[in-house]
Amino acid sequence: MLRSMYSAVSGLKTHQTRMDVIGNNIANVNTVAFKSSSVTFSDILYQTTSNASGANATTGTGGVNAKQIGLGTTAAATKVSITSAGASETTGNPFDIRLTDKNSTNFFIVNNGSENVFTRSGSFYVDGSGNLCMSSTGYTVMGWQVDETTGEIRKDTVSALRIMQEKNLTSAPEATTQATIAGVLDENDADVKSDAGKVMNLNFYDNLGYQYTAKFAIKATGTDGEYTVELTSILDSNNKNITEGFTQEQMKEIFGNTDTETIIASYSTTLPNCGYTFDPNTGNLTSAASITVTINPDGTLNDGTNKTIKDVFGVSDGNFKNIQNSAQAKNKDYEFKKVTNADGKQSYQVIKKSATNSLKFNTKDGKFESIGGGTNKSVELNLNTAKLNVNGNFANINVDFSQCLNYSGKSTIGADAGAVDGTTGKGRKLGAMTGIFIDTSGRIYGTYDNGNTELLGQIAVAQFSNASGLEKVGESCYRTTLNSGEFDGIGVEISADGSSMTTGELEMSNVDLSSEFTSMITTQRGFQANSRVITTSDTLLEELVNLKR
Repeated sequence: MLRSMYSAVSGLKTHQTRMDVIGNNIANVNTVAFKSSSVTFSDILYQTTSNASGANATTGTGGVNAKQIGLGTTAAATKVSITSAGASETTGNPFDIRLTDKNSTNFFIVNNGSENVFTRSGSFYVDGSGNLCMSSTGYTVMGWQVDETTGEIRKDTVSALRIMQEKNLTSAPEATTQATIAGVLDENDADVKSDAGKVMNLNFYDNLGYQYTAKFAIKATGTDGEYTVELTSILDSNNKNITEGFTQEQMKEIFGNTDTETIIASYSTTLPNCGYTFDPNTGNLTSAASITVTINPDGTLNDGTNKTIKDVFGVSDGNFKNIQNSAQAKNKDYEFKKVTNADGKQSYQVIKKSATNSLKFNTKDGKFESIGGGTNKSVELNLNTAKLNVNGNFANINVDFSQCLNYSGKSTIGADAGAVDGTTGKGRKLGAMTGIFIDTSGRIYGTYDNGNTELLGQIAVAQFSNASGLEKVGESCYRTTLNSGEFDGIGVEISADGSSMTTGELEMSNVDLSSEFTSMITTQRGFQANSRVITTSDTLLEELVNLKR
């Protein structure tokens, strides 16, 4: 009878253990990534009162089985349903990540300050130091860093993912190296036929991320399908012309392979009451004293009066300054020159010598033919000149003209940074981080306001040969044991076996309440039955004691 009581006591204890496990499961029904547990019972020991015997041929008797009495039960094992994934919960938080397993059970690797532990709970945030951390514990999420030499992930020993460190907050600028001129150039466009030409602006960046504007002018030559393209100036972000004062030869180093003369202004009469008279028939300039006067290369009159072509012909301040600068530099970029016109009469003209490239179109179909002579479809904007690129911050730009067309209609021709494909060589300013996103393989990217997307790191995962052998350490984390398999310190890429990460979602608990309630009922009945064994044994003992009466 005492054996039955002690067996029942062991039954009460094991059923209480099972109830404890069920209670813990139900308590964590809404815990992120919680894995339910179950208890397996086994019998303990047996008292053998009679051993088994075999058959006896001599006496003709058969064998007898052993007589054994059981001594109760025990909780043999607590099994964690770790390979069963919970349902997904949509949160919309980009730092909430759900692991989707294909062939293996994956775990995030987090560090508690002293060791690496493992979790399925992907509720993360970025702390004040820029580290990706568990929102519940602050444990840092571990992964792989970017190799600064190659720009790719270096799969080495995992380390904390500090995705918001200072160097990641900005994206390095890039110099523009490609440009495309595209659109329709109307052969009857008044701007093209004007002295200033059809103006195009090309916005580009230097190596430091500063923006500049190269201004081009397209002018008609009088020959069908043929035009000149001239670089007139380069403006910085403050609208200052950084090529101001450059000679025609210095501008030719930057853009243009042909010297082209352009008439800026023409004068056939003098200003009223200026004291001088110009005769277009003879080409003579005479003073009030009827003395023939010549004009010096710097625009001053050679009569000792300190008069200039501004005073006599009304030449503008800008043109007069350019003429004086050319005379001082001893070049002929700007000249005040006497010429004979088509009608045989003479006049003075302000003539500018420019460096240009020849732009040609097929006169049959209006399609682009060449730029800069020959069959070239592009020319180089050479910013790497000794005078312009003093600080070494400019890169040369290959300017592609092949997308131009020469049709009759509205001119739409314009210049854009970047190659024809619209992506390469555009150049970028210094970028400030605007966001972070994580792809399905755990790669973390930063997005920047200059259009750049840069790789910041990758979340590594751990896989174990026996994930059920991991030890729960609380706070939704696990630790390796001798029966789970070891972590090699490096981890694996989650996409290696087809698994993936999904952002904006969390894995819910895999506790099945219907199963838990059913187990609760059977546990309750088991506990109740064992208690009845004890009360019944007690009654038997009471009857035994009463035999003395």
